[in-house]
Amino acid sequence: MEKIVFDREKLINLSYSLNREFLRTNGKGVYATTSLCLCNTRKYHGLFIAPQKNVDDEFHVLLSSLDETIIQQDIPFHLALHRYKNGVYYPKGHKYLTNYKVGKTAQHTYSLADIQITKEFIFSQKQGNLIIKYSVEKCDKPFKIQFNPLLAFRSRHTLTKSNSNVNTNYDVVPNGVGFCLYENYDNLFIQFSKDDVEYNHNPMWYYDFEYIKEEERGYDFYEDLISMGYFQTTLKKGDTLYISVSTKVEETENLKSLYSSELRKLEVFDSFPIALSRAAKKFFVEKDNGDIDILAGYPWFGRWGRDSFISLFGLCLGINDFNVFIRVIDTLIKDVKNGLFPNIGSQDNSAYNSVDAPMWFFWAMQQYCDYTHKEKQVWKKYKDVFQGILRSYRDGTNENIRMMPNNLIWAQQEGKALTWMDAIVNGNPVTQRKGMCVEINALWYNAIMFCLSLARISNDKAFISEWEDISMKIPEEFKNVFWNKSIGWLADYVDGYYKDFSIRCNMIVATSLKYRCISNKICQLVVDRVKKELLTPFGLRTLSPTHSNYHQRYEGGQEERDEAYHQGTVWVWLLSHFVESYLRIYGVQVIEECEKLYLGFENALTNYGIGGIAEVFDGNPPHKAGGSIYQAWSVSEVIRIKYLIDLEKSNNMKKGL
Repeated sequence: MEKIVFDREKLINLSYSLNREFLRTNGKGVYATTSLCLCNTRKYHGLFIAPQKNVDDEFHVLLSSLDETIIQQDIPFHLALHRYKNGVYYPKGHKYLTNYKVGKTAQHTYSLADIQITKEFIFSQKQGNLIIKYSVEKCDKPFKIQFNPLLAFRSRHTLTKSNSNVNTNYDVVPNGVGFCLYENYDNLFIQFSKDDVEYNHNPMWYYDFEYIKEEERGYDFYEDLISMGYFQTTLKKGDTLYISVSTKVEETENLKSLYSSELRKLEVFDSFPIALSRAAKKFFVEKDNGDIDILAGYPWFGRWGRDSFISLFGLCLGINDFNVFIRVIDTLIKDVKNGLFPNIGSQDNSAYNSVDAPMWFFWAMQQYCDYTHKEKQVWKKYKDVFQGILRSYRDGTNENIRMMPNNLIWAQQEGKALTWMDAIVNGNPVTQRKGMCVEINALWYNAIMFCLSLARISNDKAFISEWEDISMKIPEEFKNVFWNKSIGWLADYVDGYYKDFSIRCNMIVATSLKYRCISNKICQLVVDRVKKELLTPFGLRTLSPTHSNYHQRYEGGQEERDEAYHQGTVWVWLLSHFVESYLRIYGVQVIEECEKLYLGFENALTNYGIGGIAEVFDGNPPHKAGGSIYQAWSVSEVIRIKYLIDLEKSNNMKKGL
């Protein structure tokens, strides 16, 4: 692929540009995201979104936008674009946009009168600040430019309304000012590389910003934002202006060199693998204490245990750094409790309602060992954690998670959905899957076998003695419980005498794991069924279109979307498990098909989140993207698909095929 470029025709077409979003991050938990034409369409949009430790340690939108106005011969040209109540757009600065391209940075180009000016965004990984660079490419004579920051200072999940509690004071800092609207918030400093910038203080509320994506999703969609005043300076041809947005006071004389330093670290956005690598980096968040989290998705997800384990290996492949893998694992292990990892959150804000997160932990460590061949080191360091989890599942733990007399895992808690299919509508799980679930028990067997392989390498006879007998009994029990020869595929879950044979994607996991409970023939039958009814160009449907509960589209309000979330909606992350199984069964003859699936995501980089891959897609063609604009396990598993294809090619070469 070449650099991503959008021309004027696409930029001024709001039905096109409002439906594409970009994301910038700093690796420390601060990020910026908005639409392609720089009009906020979500409450989650903003130019500076950062955790606020003294409020709730969650993400807050501090700076919603920074509106520019060029003044030439006393005529103002407003470059900003906002949507107000009843669909009124003002100002309409997008009409001056002529180009948007992604190279090392993302660059907007504006042309008006005799002026051409470009704007670029970059985050400093070292300092943590957002730097906006303006370059005057053309102009006949100097012109004035004003910058009007619109401030929110609120949780990304809420909206601001005009109020009298706002602190309208400001602090003067080198080449700029600082604001702190409410108690316990960090100060937000806006500083300039030029020392002749004037600040005019004039607090004023702007009312009824309308966020169309929130309206579509069934949430409140009106917001008021406050401007404390505006900055003004003069620019001429050849000038470059840098603006720093930060929660710390920056040394403004260093902004140019800091920008250049950060620019040198970035790869040119000119190939699909590099695009995926750059996307992978966005999900890692390094904390002040050295811990590293993975954010499940932008713009609204935080840390999810299950998502972290599933995406970790692929993301580390993408950034080519497996030291990060161990740091993430060690961060997550700190929150293990009764053999469970938090489903969401960490420490005191954790929810331990996931039966599968610990099983995916074993899978992630297995991927790591297969890649690095550090089995002895892993067993030495993590044996106690491994053993603690296995014993908790065997003996019983929270949420009625326990091993049954047949050595399979049972999980059930009224009002909760404990697997990854966890949508709740009106207090009731949409797909509770109570009892013994197919992928949970496949992962359970794989986890025990993986640990036994490590124990054998390390000659840990006590562990082998404790778990070998259990492992030997599981395959037969698994087949008896989940397989039905006359039906020809695996049950999704089994609750007592009830077996749910709905054709769902979960059974693909039982075919993709290194240690499988079922024969190659059964694996082939399952894969063929999945291909026939669940496979799409962007992942696997969560339910067959032949089922009465199948939902064609993922759209509407929260209740409608949650009803569709795991009832037909396509998930990208499952595609890697299909490809892994497909290649194992059919080998070289399906490599071309798998490559086509992989390369099919190139176009996805420009159709929703620019440079990222969406959380979900509609079950029916044309498979419109939905959910979060950048999803960790979507990106990671597309990367892993390429790894699996290359691995298959390498193995075939060794065999002389």
